[in-house]
Amino acid sequence: MSLFIVDKANTSLAWQEACRKLDVPGNPKRDALHTLVRIGNAAAEDPQVRAEFDQMRKERGYALIETVANTLFPAELAAVSRTPEELVRRYRAMYPRLCRIDRGNATGTYFGRIVAYPGEHGPVDQLTALIDRIRRQAAGRGPMTAAYEMDIAHPDDPAAPDLTGGDHDAGADTDTWATPVHAAGKDNGLRGFPCLSHCSFQLDRNRVLHAVALYRSHYMVARAYGNYLGLGRLLAYLAEHAEVRPGALTVIAGHAQIEGDITALRPVLRGQARLAA
Repeated sequence: MSLFIVDKANTSLAWQEACRKLDVPGNPKRDALHTLVRIGNAAAEDPQVRAEFDQMRKERGYALIETVANTLFPAELAAVSRTPEELVRRYRAMYPRLCRIDRGNATGTYFGRIVAYPGEHGPVDQLTALIDRIRRQAAGRGPMTAAYEMDIAHPDDPAAPDLTGGDHDAGADTDTWATPVHAAGKDNGLRGFPCLSHCSFQLDRNRVLHAVALYRSHYMVARAYGNYLGLGRLLAYLAEHAEVRPGALTVIAGHAQIEGDITALRPVLRGQARLAA
């Protein structure tokens, strides 16, 4: 099976619909290639869906959704950090311990790659640099257009000067920033971390920040919901500190699949009240 497109208002509804599109007659493996999920507000959820899915995950031995989301954005740590710089310092200080105490994080976390990307000259903080650039671009008369990417840029490359004095293309309405997560020459495993390759952020003329995330593979039960939520929180954080508004998240997966026994998942997808049973 190849290709499906989902467009929903929040993470819960988008995840439900994506799973439903995989769980159809004629698709015994419940998988698809080149899937696209667009979420209007990925930091928002349906409380009932979230509670039912977390309950199912607990019964089946999966990590809680919050645990998965934290690998992309540590919401609690961010809430007690006064600035992005403080968040980066505190996360970097605890990063080695995070990698030691959880086997799933042995090769790193996604947020770790954002704030301590393995650059040629040491760890690179992509978070604060990204916030600073978006803020400065948004303050100008119109962001530049640079929407063609191939993960050639590296965080250690010298930053191009930001044009905030009116030197923009008059017809431009977006600019794009890429945040590499996959490290060439370092990430050589055929499976596992990092399934997320990179994130791109687009600023429209209404000062709304959108995001696109590219995954090589997405496990819909173990990871997808938490990934959507974590990315949504990351987008909201970037927008807040860059003094713009958060927009939509689009997640593209090269391969998406519902793994494991579908029987326990179907009541959650159908909206049945598991918690009342």
